[in-house]
Amino acid sequence: MKKIRNNGICGMLLFLILFFVLEATAFAQGYNHTWLLGYLNNTPNDKGRLNFTDTSVTYITEIRKIPFEETQGNISDENGNLLMSSNGIFIANATGDTMQDGGGLNPNSYTDDYKQYGLVLPYGNIILPVPYDTNKYVLFHQTGNYNSGSLLSSTEIYYSIADMSYNGGLGKVISKNNIALNGLFGWGMAACKHGNGRDWWIISLSDSGKIAYKFLLTPDTIQYIGSQFLNVPGYPGWGGQPTFSPDGTKFAYSNYDISMGYYWQDIRLFDFNRCDGNFTFNSIAYLPDSVGGLGVAFSPNSQYLYVSSWKRIYQLDTYSANVSASMQLVATNDTFLSPSPPFYTDFWEMYLAANGKIYITSGSSVVDLHYINYPDSADTVCDVHLHDLHLLGFHFRAVPNHPNYYLGRLVGSPCDTLTGIHDLAAHDFRFSVSPNPNNGNFKIMYLLPQNKSGTLQIFDITGKEIYHQNLPPWSTLQYISLPKNCRWSVSVHHHKQQPTGK
Repeated sequence: MKKIRNNGICGMLLFLILFFVLEATAFAQGYNHTWLLGYLNNTPNDKGRLNFTDTSVTYITEIRKIPFEETQGNISDENGNLLMSSNGIFIANATGDTMQDGGGLNPNSYTDDYKQYGLVLPYGNIILPVPYDTNKYVLFHQTGNYNSGSLLSSTEIYYSIADMSYNGGLGKVISKNNIALNGLFGWGMAACKHGNGRDWWIISLSDSGKIAYKFLLTPDTIQYIGSQFLNVPGYPGWGGQPTFSPDGTKFAYSNYDISMGYYWQDIRLFDFNRCDGNFTFNSIAYLPDSVGGLGVAFSPNSQYLYVSSWKRIYQLDTYSANVSASMQLVATNDTFLSPSPPFYTDFWEMYLAANGKIYITSGSSVVDLHYINYPDSADTVCDVHLHDLHLLGFHFRAVPNHPNYYLGRLVGSPCDTLTGIHDLAAHDFRFSVSPNPNNGNFKIMYLLPQNKSGTLQIFDITGKEIYHQNLPPWSTLQYISLPKNCRWSVSVHHHKQQPTGK
């Protein structure tokens, strides 16, 4: 039990009790705290960001140099402070300016043509922390190539390494444009935590969408593990948004064929083995549209899969015995202008944010975003809000490529073999409060038992609940505001089982 007292006048005694339950829910504030908005390099004040907690989103405007078209990798520290970002042209530090030695990414003439705005590759880069090293981060990145054929496929998968211990925490790129693999790759990469709870799988697909290429990030190396034929059709127009489910058990991407003069789009679903990195085919569902699309996102609880064409959004139940037959239409584009022709809000890419909502961008630069309010709910109860998040500046397509940074080890699996390190085990409860909570305002930092969510409840001395908040299984930080001028005590009780009636 930990206890903190604050002397005041209201004479209230408060008890903080955390109960752990088994439900999975949204990502938490931390590495995936921020989404950077704005795409014009010549208007630095026409930019902003969305900052997320597990329950809220805050929109702020800002001045920075880095713009984004469609490629955005970014990462924050465990407290939600932005560390670095990249638009495929350069790596920026926390101020939004070029990190030391961060220029000159993805060198070729295709990249040169997008220097003013950032690359137009969906999921064209991703940033991962180096295991066991709190200072180093790896950016995996790619670009198009004019010499690779009509699809402008990527011909290299690159990686670059940044060390945040330089320049007072602003970082330095210590290794750049290393080639992990040569070939012909579709646009987009995805990452998932290895079943040992430490390493990372990184996946790229062939330019036809038929082959998965696998890389492994360990504390010491970046390895190319090999490729796997996925036993699915390959189309010449591949360009999906490859995505792992939050629990790491599933992988999906969209694919469309333009060879017959019209679009033929489908969504492919696979089961994923976090130990050996192998995919097992689950299903293909064909979209009843005559247009293509890119957007793919899983619900926070990993049950529902969302896919969009440019005109419609569909939901599939991955727990269903027939996933394809479970497809439900949940939203249709209404050609809303944002703010005037030809800028209207179609559906482009999807982003599962830390607050548990899924946000959707548009193919034009617009000032309004869509979002799915309750993505863990079936059919239209998921509550799609069309163009209902208004921005103060224009944003074009880009969403962050954020894997589940907080996914733990696969308990009891053949690869659950690493011991002696707290973040690899089904860790014990840890809790701290800071600063001294005068006037009832303070933050709590905590670590829940791995893969278990919780509930934060605060009671007064009479037993009346005065505060209630759900805590997702990967949550680490919350800001609390209680009544001012109170004499109170904060006590923390750890309960490993779900309490009766909760």
